[in-house]
Amino acid sequence: MKIASWNVNSLNVRLPHLEQWLRAFGPDVVGLQETKLEDHKFPDTALAGLGYRSVFSGQKTYNGVAILSREEPRDVLVGVPGFEHEHRRAISATIGDLRIVNLYVVNGQDVGTEKYELKLQWLAAVHAWLREEARAHPRLVVLGDFNIAPDERDVHDPAVWNDTHILTSAPERAALADLLATGLHDGYRLLHEEGGVFSWWDYRQAAFRRNLGLRIDLTLVSEALRPQLAAAGIDREPRTWERPSDHAPAWIELAR
Repeated sequence: MKIASWNVNSLNVRLPHLEQWLRAFGPDVVGLQETKLEDHKFPDTALAGLGYRSVFSGQKTYNGVAILSREEPRDVLVGVPGFEHEHRRAISATIGDLRIVNLYVVNGQDVGTEKYELKLQWLAAVHAWLREEARAHPRLVVLGDFNIAPDERDVHDPAVWNDTHILTSAPERAALADLLATGLHDGYRLLHEEGGVFSWWDYRQAAFRRNLGLRIDLTLVSEALRPQLAAAGIDREPRTWERPSDHAPAWIELAR
């Protein structure tokens, strides 16, 4: 069973890329972030033609999340319980015997700003929520654009991306560690120890060609799923296409 996460950075622009990738890669479940579409514009009919059912929560121009699945999603929840905010950044659903939580974590702009404080508050609310989700759903997958690189292996230059920089600051990494402490594991890291493998590259400075990236798109699995984890990776191919998203799909495969 293939489960993937992809920040498409505008589904309106990237729908042909998504359709091409779904045909080629054939995932069973996909969490999308930054769809930037109001719900009435979501292309659920086009995706149904490819065999995917969709649940989504979007808004014009900013944010937006969705889950695509070959099976009908059940018990859909939009948002983070207990955290009232207009941003559409979280959606969860049960698919088969798995609980899928899809997150588009707040970027934070810069350390010390109001948006940075919002990020930490939002992550604290997610932490409290995931503790309950983990108790209720032992077979849990939490995926998305986390806007946090877990450690030095996940950045192209640790001297720049250090514990005082946005996306790698000590409080952000501590918040991610708190999420993992609910009983989750970084699926990619369970199988790969090497550094220099990234999921996001800035559009500027030929960053993709020079591999100046970060690994900020994660797929986390619960302890109960750990024995089933068969493969994990990042598919760089869509980042080479014309007018790509700045993110590449991150994925795991669970043995049935």
